[in-house]
Amino acid sequence: MKFIRMFTVAVPLAIALMSPALRAADVPTEGSVAPDFTLSSQEGKQVSLKDFKGQWVVLYFYPKDMTQGCTIEAHNFQADQDKYTAKKAAIVGVSVDSVDSHVQFCTKENLTFKLLADPTHGVVDKYGSLHQMGQNVVANRNTFLIDPKGVIRKVYVDVKPNPHSAEVLAALDTLQK
Repeated sequence: MKFIRMFTVAVPLAIALMSPALRAADVPTEGSVAPDFTLSSQEGKQVSLKDFKGQWVVLYFYPKDMTQGCTIEAHNFQADQDKYTAKKAAIVGVSVDSVDSHVQFCTKENLTFKLLADPTHGVVDKYGSLHQMGQNVVANRNTFLIDPKGVIRKVYVDVKPNPHSAEVLAALDTLQK
């Protein structure tokens, strides 16, 4: 009987400790090399960070397609797309949603920048952006501004969706001087 009680406590505890949400990597710091990755885009193509070598990258993590805050954030990035293009900066969004979900989100909201699917949470974890939301693991709303050499120049954690694109553009102005 004692073994059964110990087993009913130990097994759930061991599972919880192995949960990626509880052992997420640290958020990479400004000045560090951005962790590389390869994920599928809404176009069904493999996209790697190294594909953007030579240009700035706004790598933003967001919780869920077609939710209010994520839609606001995506719309603001889309509205400023020409400004990012003029600054030689690519916008790349990452969530744990599927490619199919990204296709629907991009179609419904007329998004033209890359959204990458990370259903296994590997890249979200590398960037210290795992977040437990109820029973689900999602990406925390974090953004990394990566320079043309692959170095993280600015880190934003727990982003507010509305003013965020303007904040990133202002940082790009400062960093590109």
